[in-house]
Amino acid sequence: MKLWIDIMTLFPDTLGDVLSESILGRAQERGIIRVECHQIRDYTANKQKQVDDYPYGGGHGCVMYADSLYRCWTHICESHGRERIHTIFMSPGGKPFVQADAKRLSADYDRLILVCGHYEGIDQRFIDAYVDEEISLGDFVLTGGEIAAMAVTDAVCRLVPGVLSDPECFTDESFWDGALEYPQYTRPEQWHERTVPPILLSGNHEKVRQWRRAQSLIRTKERRPDLFAKLDLSSKDDQKICKEYEITCE
Repeated sequence: MKLWIDIMTLFPDTLGDVLSESILGRAQERGIIRVECHQIRDYTANKQKQVDDYPYGGGHGCVMYADSLYRCWTHICESHGRERIHTIFMSPGGKPFVQADAKRLSADYDRLILVCGHYEGIDQRFIDAYVDEEISLGDFVLTGGEIAAMAVTDAVCRLVPGVLSDPECFTDESFWDGALEYPQYTRPEQWHERTVPPILLSGNHEKVRQWRRAQSLIRTKERRPDLFAKLDLSSKDDQKICKEYEITCE
């Protein structure tokens, strides 16, 4: 097993179907990755399986107990051993998740634990004691951490060797080298009076490569000038492409 991800959640059924289908499902069948969901309610200390209560200091909603989370987390750690286990809390207050984080998590750890909060969040004491980092999908709030956990799991698992057929499946994609991906086309050559760019039909692989790089830079500059400003375009190849396609670096 190259990567094992445990997801702590109150709603495991919402995660299973998504993470057991298609590419990730086949990778699990081949034993390359494994994703397990753990019902936090199963680790409560009360018969009612209550997992939350009103916040100290007042306020709306309820906060998840630290102890239920700790019991679930401990069970996972004891089942696997703690070597290279990394615990992540999916939180709008966390660091925004980017492709570099997906690379880091897939390369640096054998096992990840993703903690999904709900309601008004989770007791800060569990975070302080057992969470290694907090991750956010962006500057917005979801009703729970499950959607974020699925996104992180997908982004990380697809980078594990063997999950995709070839490394180029992700090295040519958006954000891998800091730029957005070039546009893609398939059959038919003409659709609704729109045609495939002739260069893609030329059979000249070098010209196709240059065109794709140029389109990647143009798209990044137009849509994400913040990313474009960080690109290193000092290589002779990029300089040539920028000149040919009149891409300015200002």
